[in-house]
Amino acid sequence: MKKILVTGGAGFVGSHLCERLLKEGNEVICLDNYFTGSKENIVHLLDNPYFELVRHDVTEPYMGEVDEIYNLACPASPVHYQHNPIKTIKTSVMGAINMLGLAKRVNAKILQASTSEVYGDPLVHPQPESYWGHVNPIGIRSCYDEGKRCAETLFMDYHNQNGVKIKIIRIFNTYGPNMNPEDGRVVSNFIVQALKGEDITIFGDGSQTRSFQYVDDLVEGMVRMMNSRDEFLGPVNIGNPVEFTMLELAELVIKLTNSSSKIIYLPLPQDDPTQRKPVIELAFKELNCWQPKTHLEEGLIKTISYFKKVI
Repeated sequence: MKKILVTGGAGFVGSHLCERLLKEGNEVICLDNYFTGSKENIVHLLDNPYFELVRHDVTEPYMGEVDEIYNLACPASPVHYQHNPIKTIKTSVMGAINMLGLAKRVNAKILQASTSEVYGDPLVHPQPESYWGHVNPIGIRSCYDEGKRCAETLFMDYHNQNGVKIKIIRIFNTYGPNMNPEDGRVVSNFIVQALKGEDITIFGDGSQTRSFQYVDDLVEGMVRMMNSRDEFLGPVNIGNPVEFTMLELAELVIKLTNSSSKIIYLPLPQDDPTQRKPVIELAFKELNCWQPKTHLEEGLIKTISYFKKVI
């Protein structure tokens, strides 16, 4: 049995990860300050004697004896990370420093949940791990993009200078149950609007693309990355290489919800990427042939079922 710390463990992805790690027979400490996470996501785990919930902000040091750390703590949707941009970048940077410091002290292996946003509005398509990105350092998305880029730098520096055992993944657009209905991400936005019979809002002309992976596929990739060979540090893309336009996604959501919603178009926000698609050959090679298995329609049906219960 390993003792595993999950920062942001009450969040959308973190709650699924906590559940997976417990099922595998581990002891799990879930750290969250509930800025975007919710106790509702992990309340069903509280009766498990090997699950511990700690209210804590990663911008402050945390002391504990653990074997592994998954560092997920950070608001991930534009609505939330732009609400308090200083808090967002402090969470990414100071959170990374504090968790790396803990990993160094107790000789734990630590995984950083980075993001495809490190590629910015990419000039290379699709995006391989070798691409350095095209990021605005002073825009409205910079608190998140540059915070995550800085966290990757810190991870590599702690490894090179102090020998900390690190892993870095870059997460592409992910959806599934436990998403916050108000988080402003495109999948949750479209589903909530469709279920309420409201107009579905597309920013831009609907031709911009995203690649959507179901949360179970992401969690599988995260666990495989943590257990991969020590020499493989990453970064590695964890995402679905099948591309969809925003208009295609909206039309599919309307079909699956049997909604009467109409599609309307609004101006594209500043620095919003026009294309996003991962190259996943490295993940397939290094993570025991990892690749997404859940088709978009299958994942959306499960996600729609969840949102019907919570809205």
